[in-house]
Amino acid sequence: MKSDSDPQYQAELKNLQRELVLLQQHVANNNKRLLIIFEGRDAAGKGGAIRHFTRHLNPRAMRVIALPKPTEKEMGQWFFQRYFLGLPNPGEIIFFDRSWYNRAVVEPVMGFCTPDQYEEFMMQVNDIERMLINDGIQIIKFWFSINRGAQKDRFEARKSDILKQWKLSTVDALAQEKWDEFTYYKEQMFERTHTMKSPWVIVNGNNKPRARLESIRYVLSQSEYDRKGETQVRLEPLPGSVTHFDQAYLEAKRASDKL
Repeated sequence: MKSDSDPQYQAELKNLQRELVLLQQHVANNNKRLLIIFEGRDAAGKGGAIRHFTRHLNPRAMRVIALPKPTEKEMGQWFFQRYFLGLPNPGEIIFFDRSWYNRAVVEPVMGFCTPDQYEEFMMQVNDIERMLINDGIQIIKFWFSINRGAQKDRFEARKSDILKQWKLSTVDALAQEKWDEFTYYKEQMFERTHTMKSPWVIVNGNNKPRARLESIRYVLSQSEYDRKGETQVRLEPLPGSVTHFDQAYLEAKRASDKL
């Protein structure tokens, strides 16, 4: 699987998108609520993955939430308040293109929050997600992971392609320079907010086409819906392409113990 034009990739993608339509119909017909969070380093492929998830879905029963920087009024509110407006209604699928987890990684690295605000968030978020899940919202938390070289190459592509230049931001400009700081806060986030009910799902994003397919497979594999598997496409993600944080941590520890 080398590119978006690969015939095998296109055939699998279409069948997976058909399965997503079946999932959406089930959510809508049964008043289910599904929230899918997309997090990751800049240029990890979050936005592109969301576009592939949503391309053939009914826009009346789904929304993509990509909030801008908070207004002065919002900065005076409880941190979670503006995100709660984007929670799914009955029968709706919501895609968060970045989420409240901005406060766990981007904000402390960039100095957009105080240490006290960061710690308060980290103390609250697990309880909040537990309450949302207990109220009936299914939450899937993706972290799209890429290596440093892939990020650098994608930044260069953005600079040279007028169709991608709108993606460039001040955070992008410092992402490579602050790579280790982002890594530290990312790992803190995993360790403190990965729970049995709301696990972090790490997607290997170095290959964009594969990351899109495997993340869609993961959502489908975790969901029950009428006519599931009708297209006969594989619904279970490849091992190593999509991994829960605790599994990834144990595998990395085993590898380091062998050195």
